[in-house]
Amino acid sequence: MTLGSLYIVSAPSGAGKTSLINALLDTVSGIEVSVSHTTRPMRDGEVNGKHYHFVDTETFEQGIKDGLFLEHAKVFENYYGTSRSTVQARLEEGVDVILEIDWQGAQQIRALLPENHSIFILPPSIEELERRLTSRNQDSKEVIIRRVSQAKADVQHFTEYEHIIVNDDFDKALLALSSIFECKRTERGKMQLRQKDLLANLLAK
Repeated sequence: MTLGSLYIVSAPSGAGKTSLINALLDTVSGIEVSVSHTTRPMRDGEVNGKHYHFVDTETFEQGIKDGLFLEHAKVFENYYGTSRSTVQARLEEGVDVILEIDWQGAQQIRALLPENHSIFILPPSIEELERRLTSRNQDSKEVIIRRVSQAKADVQHFTEYEHIIVNDDFDKALLALSSIFECKRTERGKMQLRQKDLLANLLAK
């Protein structure tokens, strides 16, 4: 058993997953998000190594052949993948690691690492999802239509997850997300590892 726990957080594009995770990192310590590799172009304001590891298609496909990824998927013609060695190292160091991935990647992770906790974030409605995607001013109307269509397909997989959070009220959604992390840390097995010195002191004769 490792000290850290592995979390999968998935959501359709526009549900507010990234905003919730960023807020979580500001309020709960000992958590970090695994930085995925991707072949998609870097957007304005993004930093290589912070938001993603940006690589070309040839490099990514070689990584697949070499078994460097815990999971990988192709979404909207671009590859996304999670580094196997980085995640395993951080878990062994006692850090709770979030994989911000889609349902395809989640299925792969469950097959390889069944000891994980999974969370699916839903938007309050398709209309609100479309409004959020439009307000970003990042994509064309055609791309937004495609993302909404993909979102409807993604939502079909919510039953594969342990926890479901509806991001209607941001503060309430953040509280629900934080509660999942805090609750998992109190499980006996985790506490015995994290608080072994304290327990040894309390149980000493």
